[in-house]
Order: sequence, then C-alpha cells, then structure tokens
Amino acid sequence: MEQLYKKGIKNLKSSLEMGDLSISALWTVIGLPISLLSVLYFALNRRKNVVLQDKVVFITGASSGLGEALAEAFYFCGCKVVIAGRNAEKLEELRNRLESKKQDHHHSALVCILDLEDDDLGEKVQQAVTKVWGRVDILINNAGMSYRGAVAETKSEVDKKLMVVNHFGHIEITKAILPYMVKQNSGHIVCISSVQGKLPIPHRSAYAASKHAMQAYFDSLRAEVDHQGIQVCVVSPYYIRTNLSVNALSADGSTYGKLDQTTMKGYDPHFVAQRVVKCVQQRQDELILAPFYVRVAICLRVLAPWLYFKIMASRARKELGINNKKK
Repeated sequence: MEQLYKKGIKNLKSSLEMGDLSISALWTVIGLPISLLSVLYFALNRRKNVVLQDKVVFITGASSGLGEALAEAFYFCGCKVVIAGRNAEKLEELRNRLESKKQDHHHSALVCILDLEDDDLGEKVQQAVTKVWGRVDILINNAGMSYRGAVAETKSEVDKKLMVVNHFGHIEITKAILPYMVKQNSGHIVCISSVQGKLPIPHRSAYAASKHAMQAYFDSLRAEVDHQGIQVCVVSPYYIRTNLSVNALSADGSTYGKLDQTTMKGYDPHFVAQRVVKCVQQRQDELILAPFYVRVAICLRVLAPWLYFKIMASRARKELGINNKKK
C-alpha cells in the first residue's frame, strides 16, 4: 500500500510538471486513501437500520420534482406523510394519487400549505404538527429554488430571495419542529442541499451561497443535537431531472424558463428519493450523490484549490465565449 501511494505521489508530481493532470494519479493519491478511510468508518459505525413504518415524515416542496418523489417513497414505506408546499392543487392531486394505492399498512397523507417566505412560517408549521399527529420523526427540508446569472448583473433582491428560500426558510421550519424531536429524544433532519454547496461554479453564485450556508448551519446543528438522539443528514446531489432550472431566477429576477442540458441528463428524482430513504434508514450523516469526477473535484477544491480555481475560471470564460488563453 505504501509503495502504491508513493508511486501515485510521483505520478502526480510528474503530471503537474508536464501540465497534464492524470485522473489515475489523482485517484491513487486522493481517492484511494479516502475510500479506505470511508470503508473503515462505515465498518466501525454499522448500526441497525431505522424502521420507517408509522414514522411521521414532514416533507417541504412536495408538490413536484424531488419532493413529490420523496413523498411517494416514504409513503410506500408505511410512513405518516405530511406533504407541504405552496401549490394546494398539486398537493391534493398527490395526496389522492397516494391514497388511491393505499394498502393496510399505509396511512392517510396530510396536506400542509406553506410558503418559505411567509413571516409566520414557524407558527404555521407548529400548528400543522399539533393539529395532526403531534410529533415529527423525520423532517425533510427539500423546498428551494435555483438561479442563473452573473454577479455583476444580479439584483440584490435576487440574492436575498435565494437566501430566504434556500436557507432561512429551512431554519424556521427546523426550529419549529426541533422542540418535538428534543422532547421525544429522537428524530431525523434531512436537508436537500446540492453538490454546488461544496463545489460552487460560475453563474450560480446566489444558489451556491445559499447551499453553502445550509451545509454549514446543519453541520453545526448535527453536533449540537447528537447527544439528544437526533440525526442530521445533508444530502448533496448532482443535477436531478426536474424543473428546477426552468423555475430558476435570472439576474433581473425574472424566471429563467429553460431546461438545461445538464438537468435533462441528471438523476431520476425517484432514484434520488430511494437513496434518501436508505440514508435515513442507515442513519447517515451525509450523502454525496454525484459522478466520480465530481467527487474528485470536491477533493481537489480542498487539497489543490489553486487548480480548482483555474478550472472554474476556464469554465467561466468558455461560458462567456471568451478565448481561454489569458492575455
């Protein structure tokens, strides 16, 4: 193992000197040690899977996309699902569709109308919890919006809206539900973040910032509530095949209205939902759902930031149609 690692270091140095960064060299130096440590960690931390039957699951952004897929996944696991969002009509359609397939071990799905920008958001959530089962076992902070634009052209209102919807709204909901989890000395909080919360890219500044904030906030919360039997998991997926880019905000605050190629080729939302279910069952602290090269890039951002910055600058120039060679 030591000889293999030294060989990888030598290959990496050679690649950097020649200006040709080898993926195999990166894997040997970065990926292999991290993989071995991950295997060791999971081997030492294997715990009995969580039984989801009869658990109360509160899901935000459930009217479409990943939220809808999450509602279906947890419902068919026998959970008592509260589907929350802004679109009452779509939520009712989802509830009717779920209950049309209801079996003996399934429960009725409940609808909760709320907007992450509401001033009384926390109060609405608490009223909903009290009105139904009086407890929440699993909170899934899924609702959110995306953004496309250059920093210099983006209105401050757009930056603020992204932070309210993608970050502060989830804080309000979490603070409203957390007391129930503390009282029952158990619970699971899942936050649907993004790979861009770890790996920001050009023309996504407001979105990446909101996801960075979510990652940091809930990493802190995880440590604070660990002794109270509450699990916190941040899920960072790559692109998912939903209408997130279509509904994204542009720099001037208008709707982007386009389905990006990267989104079209993204993960199926039902696949992601099943991975989230598994993540909850296995009490995972974090889930990064992304291709191998993206995982390498995340490591690169930490271990060789100068190279990551160079790659992102090159990407930005390419998107702007500028010659990649610096003058």
